[in-house]
Amino acid sequence: MMMRMVPIRAIGLLVGAILFAGGANAQDRTAVERQFQSWLQSDIWPAARAKGVSRQTFEFAFRGVSLNWKLPDLVPPGSRPQTPKKQRQAEFGSPGKYFNRGSVDGATAVGRQMAKTHARTLAAVERATGVPGPIILAIWGRESGYGRVAIPHNVFEVLSTKGFMATRADYFRRELIAALQIAEAGHAPEAAMKSSWAGALGQPQFMPTNFLNHAADGDGDGRADIWRSEADTIASIGNYLRHFGWVPGRDWGYEIALPANVSCTLEGPDRGRPLAEWEAMGIARVSGKPFPDVERRGKMFLMLPAGRNGPAFLVTPNFYVIKDYNESDLYALFVGHVGDRIQYGVGDFSAGWGAVGGLYRSDIAVMQRALEREGKDVGGADGLPGFKTRREIGSWQERDGERAACFPTKAMVGRLR
Repeated sequence: MMMRMVPIRAIGLLVGAILFAGGANAQDRTAVERQFQSWLQSDIWPAARAKGVSRQTFEFAFRGVSLNWKLPDLVPPGSRPQTPKKQRQAEFGSPGKYFNRGSVDGATAVGRQMAKTHARTLAAVERATGVPGPIILAIWGRESGYGRVAIPHNVFEVLSTKGFMATRADYFRRELIAALQIAEAGHAPEAAMKSSWAGALGQPQFMPTNFLNHAADGDGDGRADIWRSEADTIASIGNYLRHFGWVPGRDWGYEIALPANVSCTLEGPDRGRPLAEWEAMGIARVSGKPFPDVERRGKMFLMLPAGRNGPAFLVTPNFYVIKDYNESDLYALFVGHVGDRIQYGVGDFSAGWGAVGGLYRSDIAVMQRALEREGKDVGGADGLPGFKTRREIGSWQERDGERAACFPTKAMVGRLR
Protein backbone atom coordinates (compact mmCIF):
# COMPACT_ATOMS: atom_id res chain seq x y z
CA MET A 1 0.00 0.00 0.00
CA MET A 2 1.52 3.24 -1.11
CA MET A 3 0.81 6.19 1.08
CA ARG A 4 2.53 9.50 1.84
CA MET A 5 2.55 10.41 5.52
CA VAL A 6 0.84 13.70 6.39
CA PRO A 7 0.21 15.65 9.61
CA ILE A 8 -2.73 14.70 11.82
CA ARG A 9 -5.52 17.25 12.12
CA ALA A 10 -8.71 17.12 14.15
CA ILE A 11 -11.85 16.63 12.13
CA GLY A 12 -14.09 19.16 13.89
CA LEU A 13 -17.15 18.41 11.77
CA LEU A 14 -19.91 18.52 14.35
CA VAL A 15 -21.36 20.82 16.92
CA GLY A 16 -21.73 18.79 20.08
CA ALA A 17 -20.34 15.36 20.86
CA ILE A 18 -21.60 11.89 20.24
CA LEU A 19 -20.30 9.47 22.81
CA PHE A 20 -18.12 6.71 21.41
CA ALA A 21 -16.19 4.20 23.48
CA GLY A 22 -14.59 1.45 21.43
CA GLY A 23 -17.66 1.20 19.18
CA ALA A 24 -20.80 3.27 18.76
CA ASN A 25 -24.19 1.81 19.59
CA ALA A 26 -26.79 1.52 16.85
CA GLN A 27 -28.41 4.86 17.67
CA ASP A 28 -25.06 6.68 17.65
CA ARG A 29 -24.09 5.09 14.34
CA THR A 30 -27.39 6.07 12.77
CA ALA A 31 -26.82 9.67 13.77
CA VAL A 32 -23.24 9.64 12.49
CA GLU A 33 -24.41 8.07 9.22
CA ARG A 34 -26.88 10.92 8.66
CA GLN A 35 -24.13 13.47 9.23
CA PHE A 36 -21.85 11.53 6.88
CA GLN A 37 -24.42 11.64 4.08
CA SER A 38 -24.92 15.36 4.71
CA TRP A 39 -21.14 15.88 4.59
CA LEU A 40 -20.95 14.18 1.20
CA GLN A 41 -23.47 16.62 -0.23
CA SER A 42 -22.36 19.81 1.52
CA ASP A 43 -18.57 19.34 1.41
CA ILE A 44 -17.48 16.68 -1.05
CA TRP A 45 -19.88 17.46 -3.89
CA PRO A 46 -18.88 21.17 -4.19
CA ALA A 47 -15.19 20.26 -4.01
CA ALA A 48 -15.60 17.55 -6.65
CA ARG A 49 -17.64 19.81 -8.91
CA ALA A 50 -14.89 22.43 -8.73
CA LYS A 51 -12.50 19.77 -10.09
CA GLY A 52 -14.73 19.01 -13.05
CA VAL A 53 -16.64 16.02 -11.66
CA SER A 54 -20.18 15.70 -13.00
CA ARG A 55 -23.24 15.10 -10.86
CA GLN A 56 -23.79 11.81 -12.70
CA THR A 57 -20.31 10.54 -11.78
CA PHE A 58 -20.72 11.70 -8.19
CA GLU A 59 -24.07 9.97 -7.72
CA PHE A 60 -22.85 6.75 -9.34
CA ALA A 61 -19.76 6.71 -7.10
CA PHE A 62 -21.76 7.00 -3.88
CA ARG A 63 -24.73 4.84 -4.82
CA GLY A 64 -25.26 2.55 -1.85
CA VAL A 65 -22.15 3.83 -0.01
CA SER A 66 -22.29 4.07 3.77
CA LEU A 67 -19.71 4.31 6.52
CA ASN A 68 -17.45 1.28 6.88
CA TRP A 69 -16.94 0.92 10.63
CA LYS A 70 -14.49 -1.98 10.20
CA LEU A 71 -11.70 0.19 8.81
CA PRO A 72 -8.74 0.94 11.11
CA ASP A 73 -7.77 4.28 12.66
CA LEU A 74 -11.26 5.79 12.71
CA VAL A 75 -12.05 8.74 14.94
CA PRO A 76 -15.85 9.02 15.15
CA PRO A 77 -17.22 12.50 15.86
CA GLY A 78 -16.97 13.37 19.51
CA SER A 79 -14.13 10.92 20.24
CA ARG A 80 -10.39 11.44 20.46
CA PRO A 81 -7.66 9.70 18.46
CA GLN A 82 -6.22 6.76 20.37
CA THR A 83 -3.23 4.54 19.75
CA PRO A 84 -4.61 1.09 18.84
CA LYS A 85 -3.62 -1.63 21.28
CA LYS A 86 -2.75 -4.08 18.52
CA GLN A 87 -0.78 -3.53 15.34
CA ARG A 88 -2.61 -4.33 12.12
CA GLN A 89 0.04 -3.34 9.59
CA ALA A 90 2.61 -6.03 8.88
CA GLU A 91 5.13 -3.31 7.99
CA PHE A 92 5.39 -2.39 11.67
CA GLY A 93 5.03 -5.77 13.37
CA SER A 94 7.66 -8.35 14.27
CA PRO A 95 10.49 -7.75 11.76
CA GLY A 96 11.23 -11.40 11.00
CA LYS A 97 7.62 -12.22 10.16
CA TYR A 98 7.67 -9.70 7.33
CA PHE A 99 10.21 -11.90 5.53
CA ASN A 100 8.27 -15.14 5.80
CA ARG A 101 9.30 -17.91 3.44
CA GLY A 102 6.15 -17.82 1.33
CA SER A 103 6.21 -14.08 0.70
CA VAL A 104 9.90 -13.91 -0.20
CA ASP A 105 10.00 -17.04 -2.35
CA GLY A 106 6.72 -16.26 -4.09
CA ALA A 107 7.70 -12.70 -4.98
CA THR A 108 11.08 -13.94 -6.21
CA ALA A 109 9.86 -16.88 -8.30
CA VAL A 110 7.09 -14.98 -10.07
CA GLY A 111 9.36 -11.95 -10.38
CA ARG A 112 11.91 -13.99 -12.33
CA GLN A 113 9.16 -15.13 -14.68
CA MET A 114 7.97 -11.56 -15.13
CA ALA A 115 11.54 -10.43 -15.78
CA LYS A 116 11.61 -12.71 -18.84
CA THR A 117 8.08 -11.95 -19.99
CA HIS A 118 8.49 -8.18 -19.75
CA ALA A 119 12.21 -7.87 -20.49
CA ARG A 120 11.72 -5.34 -23.28
CA THR A 121 9.40 -3.09 -21.25
CA LEU A 122 11.60 -3.27 -18.17
CA ALA A 123 14.67 -2.33 -20.19
CA ALA A 124 12.87 0.62 -21.79
CA VAL A 125 11.62 1.90 -18.44
CA GLU A 126 15.08 1.54 -16.90
CA ARG A 127 16.56 3.58 -19.77
CA ALA A 128 13.91 6.26 -19.28
CA THR A 129 13.92 6.45 -15.47
CA GLY A 130 17.18 4.92 -14.26
CA VAL A 131 15.23 2.53 -12.00
CA PRO A 132 16.39 -1.12 -12.25
CA GLY A 133 13.81 -3.59 -13.46
CA PRO A 134 14.18 -5.93 -10.46
CA ILE A 135 13.25 -3.10 -8.07
CA ILE A 136 10.14 -2.36 -10.10
CA LEU A 137 9.24 -6.04 -10.12
CA ALA A 138 9.72 -6.38 -6.37
CA ILE A 139 7.37 -3.45 -5.71
CA TRP A 140 4.79 -4.87 -8.11
CA GLY A 141 5.05 -8.23 -6.40
CA ARG A 142 4.72 -6.80 -2.91
CA GLU A 143 1.81 -4.53 -3.76
CA SER A 144 -0.47 -6.87 -5.69
CA GLY A 145 1.28 -10.18 -6.26
CA TYR A 146 1.99 -9.07 -9.84
CA GLY A 147 -1.69 -8.29 -10.32
CA ARG A 148 -2.88 -11.64 -8.99
CA VAL A 149 -4.13 -10.55 -5.55
CA ALA A 150 -7.81 -9.65 -5.25
CA ILE A 151 -8.41 -6.03 -4.24
CA PRO A 152 -11.73 -6.13 -2.39
CA HIS A 153 -12.87 -2.71 -1.20
CA ASN A 154 -15.02 -0.01 -2.78
CA VAL A 155 -12.62 2.92 -3.05
CA PHE A 156 -15.37 5.49 -2.55
CA GLU A 157 -16.59 3.77 0.62
CA VAL A 158 -13.05 3.55 2.00
CA LEU A 159 -11.95 7.07 1.19
CA SER A 160 -15.20 8.73 2.19
CA THR A 161 -15.26 6.90 5.52
CA LYS A 162 -11.67 7.90 6.23
CA GLY A 163 -12.17 11.41 4.86
CA PHE A 164 -15.07 11.87 7.27
CA MET A 165 -13.64 10.30 10.42
CA ALA A 166 -10.02 9.13 10.38
CA THR A 167 -6.86 10.32 12.09
CA ARG A 168 -5.70 11.81 8.77
CA ALA A 169 -9.04 12.98 7.49
CA ASP A 170 -7.71 15.84 5.34
CA TYR A 171 -5.37 13.47 3.52
CA PHE A 172 -8.12 11.00 2.71
CA ARG A 173 -10.51 13.77 1.71
CA ARG A 174 -7.99 14.88 -0.94
CA GLU A 175 -7.62 11.29 -2.13
CA LEU A 176 -11.41 10.96 -2.37
CA ILE A 177 -11.64 13.99 -4.65
CA ALA A 178 -8.82 12.55 -6.78
CA ALA A 179 -10.65 9.21 -7.03
CA LEU A 180 -13.73 11.04 -8.32
CA GLN A 181 -11.54 12.80 -10.92
CA ILE A 182 -10.23 9.41 -12.06
CA ALA A 183 -13.78 8.11 -12.43
CA GLU A 184 -14.89 11.25 -14.29
CA ALA A 185 -12.01 10.98 -16.77
CA GLY A 186 -12.79 7.32 -17.44
CA HIS A 187 -9.27 6.15 -16.63
CA ALA A 188 -10.46 3.02 -14.84
CA PRO A 189 -12.38 0.24 -16.58
CA GLU A 190 -15.97 -0.18 -15.48
CA ALA A 191 -16.34 -1.60 -11.95
CA ALA A 192 -12.56 -1.44 -11.41
CA MET A 193 -12.56 1.19 -8.68
CA LYS A 194 -11.64 -1.34 -6.04
CA SER A 195 -8.98 -0.53 -3.48
CA SER A 196 -7.06 -1.65 -0.44
CA TRP A 197 -8.34 -0.76 3.03
CA ALA A 198 -6.41 2.51 2.65
CA GLY A 199 -7.77 3.43 -0.79
CA ALA A 200 -4.87 2.31 -3.03
CA LEU A 201 -5.73 1.39 -6.62
CA GLY A 202 -4.67 -1.04 -9.30
CA GLN A 203 -1.69 -3.34 -9.71
CA PRO A 204 0.88 -0.84 -8.36
CA GLN A 205 -1.51 0.18 -5.55
CA PHE A 206 -1.32 3.89 -6.26
CA MET A 207 -3.26 6.28 -4.09
CA PRO A 208 -5.53 8.32 -6.38
CA THR A 209 -3.38 11.48 -6.31
CA ASN A 210 -0.34 9.40 -7.19
CA PHE A 211 -2.22 7.96 -10.15
CA LEU A 212 -3.01 11.47 -11.39
CA ASN A 213 0.59 12.60 -10.90
CA HIS A 214 2.66 9.56 -11.85
CA ALA A 215 0.73 6.97 -13.87
CA ALA A 216 2.49 6.37 -17.19
CA ASP A 217 1.78 4.77 -20.57
CA GLY A 218 4.11 1.80 -21.01
CA ASP A 219 2.51 0.10 -24.01
CA GLY A 220 2.10 3.11 -26.29
CA ASP A 221 -1.69 3.10 -26.54
CA GLY A 222 -2.01 6.64 -25.21
CA ARG A 223 -3.51 5.57 -21.86
CA ALA A 224 -2.15 4.82 -18.40
CA ASP A 225 -4.09 1.75 -17.31
CA ILE A 226 -2.75 0.41 -14.01
CA TRP A 227 -5.65 -2.06 -13.76
CA ARG A 228 -5.26 -4.15 -16.92
CA SER A 229 -1.91 -3.21 -18.50
CA GLU A 230 1.22 -4.81 -17.08
CA ALA A 231 3.39 -2.53 -19.22
CA ASP A 232 1.64 0.55 -17.83
CA THR A 233 2.07 -0.80 -14.30
CA ILE A 234 5.82 -1.22 -14.83
CA ALA A 235 6.16 2.24 -16.39
CA SER A 236 4.12 3.87 -13.62
CA ILE A 237 6.22 2.39 -10.81
CA GLY A 238 9.42 3.46 -12.55
CA ASN A 239 8.06 6.95 -13.17
CA TYR A 240 7.08 7.29 -9.51
CA LEU A 241 10.53 6.33 -8.22
CA ARG A 242 12.24 8.59 -10.77
CA HIS A 243 10.09 11.51 -9.60
CA PHE A 244 11.12 10.96 -5.98
CA GLY A 245 14.81 11.00 -6.79
CA TRP A 246 16.09 7.56 -7.70
CA VAL A 247 19.86 7.86 -8.27
CA PRO A 248 20.80 5.85 -11.38
CA GLY A 249 23.81 3.60 -10.98
CA ARG A 250 23.63 3.30 -7.21
CA ASP A 251 22.22 0.24 -5.46
CA TRP A 252 19.67 0.33 -2.65
CA GLY A 253 21.94 -1.06 0.09
CA TYR A 254 24.15 -3.86 1.42
CA GLU A 255 24.02 -6.23 4.39
CA ILE A 256 26.96 -5.55 6.69
CA ALA A 257 28.70 -6.89 9.76
CA LEU A 258 28.28 -4.26 12.49
CA PRO A 259 31.19 -4.23 14.95
CA ALA A 260 30.26 -4.25 18.64
CA ASN A 261 31.92 -0.88 19.19
CA VAL A 262 29.74 0.90 16.61
CA SER A 263 26.67 2.31 18.33
CA CYS A 264 23.28 1.45 16.89
CA THR A 265 22.25 5.02 17.71
CA LEU A 266 24.07 6.12 14.54
CA GLU A 267 21.14 4.85 12.48
CA GLY A 268 19.03 7.12 10.32
CA PRO A 269 18.75 9.10 7.07
CA ASP A 270 19.87 12.24 8.93
CA ARG A 271 23.13 10.63 10.08
CA GLY A 272 24.70 9.67 6.79
CA ARG A 273 28.47 9.51 6.28
CA PRO A 274 30.81 8.86 3.38
CA LEU A 275 31.51 5.16 2.93
CA ALA A 276 35.14 5.63 3.92
CA GLU A 277 34.08 6.78 7.40
CA TRP A 278 31.91 3.70 7.92
CA GLU A 279 34.76 1.47 6.74
CA ALA A 280 37.11 3.19 9.17
CA MET A 281 34.81 1.97 11.96
CA GLY A 282 35.33 -1.60 10.79
CA ILE A 283 32.12 -2.00 8.81
CA ALA A 284 32.31 -4.41 5.86
CA ARG A 285 29.91 -6.35 3.67
CA VAL A 286 28.93 -9.77 5.00
CA SER A 287 29.68 -11.22 1.55
CA GLY A 288 33.33 -10.21 1.88
CA LYS A 289 33.10 -8.31 -1.41
CA PRO A 290 34.26 -4.68 -1.54
CA PHE A 291 31.67 -1.95 -1.85
CA PRO A 292 31.31 -0.75 -5.46
CA ASP A 293 33.30 2.39 -6.24
CA VAL A 294 30.11 4.22 -7.22
CA GLU A 295 29.02 4.17 -3.58
CA ARG A 296 32.03 6.28 -2.62
CA ARG A 297 30.57 9.28 -4.43
CA GLY A 298 27.83 9.93 -1.91
CA LYS A 299 26.69 9.27 1.63
CA MET A 300 25.54 5.96 3.03
CA PHE A 301 23.31 5.37 6.03
CA LEU A 302 23.16 2.79 8.80
CA MET A 303 19.84 0.94 8.84
CA LEU A 304 18.91 -1.50 11.62
CA PRO A 305 15.24 -2.54 11.25
CA ALA A 306 15.41 -4.72 14.40
CA GLY A 307 18.17 -2.83 16.15
CA ARG A 308 20.95 -5.23 17.09
CA ASN A 309 18.43 -8.09 17.05
CA GLY A 310 18.64 -8.69 13.31
CA PRO A 311 20.53 -7.99 10.10
CA ALA A 312 22.37 -4.68 9.70
CA PHE A 313 22.69 -2.65 6.52
CA LEU A 314 24.36 0.32 4.92
CA VAL A 315 21.84 1.84 2.55
CA THR A 316 21.97 4.50 -0.12
CA PRO A 317 19.56 7.37 -0.82
CA ASN A 318 17.68 4.97 -3.10
CA PHE A 319 16.51 3.04 -0.04
CA TYR A 320 14.67 6.14 1.09
CA VAL A 321 13.22 6.63 -2.38
CA ILE A 322 11.63 3.19 -2.00
CA LYS A 323 10.30 4.39 1.36
CA ASP A 324 8.55 7.20 -0.51
CA TYR A 325 6.43 4.41 -1.98
CA ASN A 326 5.59 3.02 1.46
CA GLU A 327 6.82 4.62 4.68
CA SER A 328 8.25 1.47 6.21
CA ASP A 329 11.83 0.30 6.63
CA LEU A 330 10.75 -3.33 6.34
CA TYR A 331 8.85 -2.63 3.12
CA ALA A 332 11.85 -0.95 1.51
CA LEU A 333 14.14 -3.74 2.73
CA PHE A 334 11.80 -6.40 1.35
CA VAL A 335 11.77 -4.66 -2.05
CA GLY A 336 15.55 -4.32 -2.15
CA HIS A 337 16.10 -7.91 -1.01
CA VAL A 338 13.62 -9.45 -3.46
CA GLY A 339 15.11 -7.30 -6.22
CA ASP A 340 18.53 -8.76 -5.41
CA ARG A 341 17.14 -12.28 -5.40
CA ILE A 342 15.57 -11.72 -8.82
CA GLN A 343 18.67 -10.11 -10.32
CA TYR A 344 21.57 -11.88 -8.62
CA GLY A 345 20.08 -15.06 -7.19
CA VAL A 346 21.19 -14.21 -3.63
CA GLY A 347 19.94 -16.19 -0.66
CA ASP A 348 18.64 -15.18 2.75
CA PHE A 349 20.23 -12.51 4.89
CA SER A 350 23.37 -13.68 6.66
CA ALA A 351 22.13 -12.64 10.10
CA GLY A 352 18.90 -14.03 11.52
CA TRP A 353 16.04 -12.13 13.08
CA GLY A 354 15.90 -12.12 16.87
CA ALA A 355 12.78 -12.84 18.87
CA VAL A 356 11.69 -9.20 19.08
CA GLY A 357 8.53 -7.40 18.12
CA GLY A 358 5.05 -8.56 18.93
CA LEU A 359 4.57 -5.83 21.53
CA TYR A 360 1.27 -4.07 21.78
CA ARG A 361 1.39 -0.88 19.80
CA SER A 362 -0.05 0.91 22.83
CA ASP A 363 2.91 -0.25 24.96
CA ILE A 364 5.40 1.19 22.47
CA ALA A 365 3.44 4.46 22.49
CA VAL A 366 3.86 4.64 26.28
CA MET A 367 7.64 4.33 25.84
CA GLN A 368 7.60 6.99 23.14
CA ARG A 369 5.69 9.43 25.32
CA ALA A 370 8.14 8.83 28.16
CA LEU A 371 11.05 9.69 25.87
CA GLU A 372 9.21 12.74 24.55
CA ARG A 373 8.87 14.00 28.12
CA GLU A 374 12.67 13.87 28.26
CA GLY A 375 12.77 16.07 25.18
CA LYS A 376 13.67 13.27 22.77
CA ASP A 377 12.47 13.12 19.16
CA VAL A 378 10.92 9.70 18.57
CA GLY A 379 9.06 10.67 15.41
CA GLY A 380 5.72 10.82 17.21
CA ALA A 381 4.05 8.66 19.85
CA ASP A 382 2.26 6.42 17.36
CA GLY A 383 3.32 3.03 18.70
CA LEU A 384 5.46 2.31 15.63
CA PRO A 385 9.19 1.65 16.21
CA GLY A 386 10.69 3.74 13.41
CA PHE A 387 14.34 4.70 13.26
CA LYS A 388 13.96 7.71 15.56
CA THR A 389 12.29 5.58 18.20
CA ARG A 390 14.87 2.81 17.79
CA ARG A 391 17.86 5.04 18.29
CA GLU A 392 16.32 6.97 21.21
CA ILE A 393 15.61 3.65 22.90
CA GLY A 394 19.27 2.79 22.32
CA SER A 395 20.36 6.08 23.87
CA TRP A 396 18.07 5.43 26.86
CA GLN A 397 19.62 1.98 27.28
CA GLU A 398 23.11 3.50 27.23
CA ARG A 399 22.10 6.11 29.84
CA ASP A 400 20.70 3.29 31.96
CA GLY A 401 24.05 1.51 31.84
CA GLU A 402 22.98 -1.17 29.34
CA ARG A 403 24.41 -2.16 25.99
CA ALA A 404 22.28 -0.43 23.41
CA ALA A 405 20.12 -2.76 21.33
CA CYS A 406 17.93 -0.04 19.77
CA PHE A 407 14.61 -1.87 19.74
CA PRO A 408 11.68 -1.97 22.20
CA THR A 409 11.36 -5.21 24.14
CA LYS A 410 8.93 -6.71 26.63
CA ALA A 411 11.50 -6.18 29.36
CA MET A 412 11.15 -2.42 28.89
CA VAL A 413 7.40 -2.37 29.43
CA GLY A 414 6.85 -0.77 32.81
CA ARG A 415 10.41 0.56 33.04
CA LEU A 416 10.22 3.22 30.34
CA ARG A 417 6.99 5.06 31.03
